[in-house]
Amino acid sequence: MRKESFVQPDPQSWLSKFQFSIPIKVRYCETDLLGHVNNVSYFMYFEQGRIEYFENLGLTDDLFSDEQVSVVADLECQYLAQIYLRDPLKLYIRVARIGRSSMDIEYALVANEELKAAGRGAIVLMDTKTGKSTPIPDSAREVIRSYERMA
Repeated sequence: MRKESFVQPDPQSWLSKFQFSIPIKVRYCETDLLGHVNNVSYFMYFEQGRIEYFENLGLTDDLFSDEQVSVVADLECQYLAQIYLRDPLKLYIRVARIGRSSMDIEYALVANEELKAAGRGAIVLMDTKTGKSTPIPDSAREVIRSYERMA
């Protein structure tokens, strides 16, 4: 059974929602014998992009500290077209929704102006002492809402 895509209403409209991006240089070790980027590598790109997104917004202290840490609760990738070693990749990242203690994040991997893969996932802010979710600080919430132009 094919899962409905979260890339809505169409790839171009969906991509227009993203403001932050980073270049990705595919390394040889991230490819398979046929020269394709290995499916596992996409998740490493998502992680790198997520960290750089929060660094860019100055939120690493709010979301990654001795007291609290952001952990991945779920993560998925829709592989739309093959990516090869020398493809000039750009990864787009955005926070699509903020909850009390979690955020939904979306990812778009683009090469040669074509959407090659789309990802989405949730991260949860956890209290390191209790191991339970903890509210996202209002200051971090405001920075993200402002940057993403959320209501």
